[in-house]
Amino acid sequence: MPTFTGEQATHYDSRITRLVPGYELLHQLTNAQLLATLADNAHILVVGAGTGKEILALAALNPTWQFTAQDTSRDMLAVAKQAFEEHGIAKRVNVIEGELDKLSTKADAAVCLLVMHFLKDDGSKKQLLKNIKANLNKGANLFISDLMKPETDFEREAQITVCADLGLSDAGQAYTAQNLESEFYPLDRMRLSELLNECKYGIPKLYFKALGFSGYVVK
Repeated sequence: MPTFTGEQATHYDSRITRLVPGYELLHQLTNAQLLATLADNAHILVVGAGTGKEILALAALNPTWQFTAQDTSRDMLAVAKQAFEEHGIAKRVNVIEGELDKLSTKADAAVCLLVMHFLKDDGSKKQLLKNIKANLNKGANLFISDLMKPETDFEREAQITVCADLGLSDAGQAYTAQNLESEFYPLDRMRLSELLNECKYGIPKLYFKALGFSGYVVK
């Protein structure tokens, strides 16, 4: 799994919008569902919190929500911590650097966007899903989105075309095309459902689809 160090961390937010078609919409839809389903004083677990952009947006939706921000990248979390301080929400966020272990407080919802496709399906994906489940209150929703296996033989080519439209350079397009084939471990819908079932989740419900990227909500 990449650690996103140095410039990878500081430039992540400006780069990711050119790599994931519908990136902003994915977060908008996720946040809207959290707003619709969570009460005041809810605790939200954000897995792969990165630079903290997700949490900043969620914190603005409800001033009573509390957060756990987990990530394996020290540099990404350094950016996040600074942002939390600047926006006056640092006291509402528990930051965890490293793998997700048992939390002192269980969450009322979890968000895991664009994380699991970095993990091999060798037990690593399953372990992450189990760790998330162990930290959720009964009936809590998990919002999960990842790069999935292509459903057509032209889907990946179309992704690169959209990335170009979003401003990705020629060099970036070539690099991304190579990464799509070699740097990620996407699942198909059946395998994702199998893993979720093995980890005691229910049936995933699709709420976002943009070419190779899909978002699901599951209890």
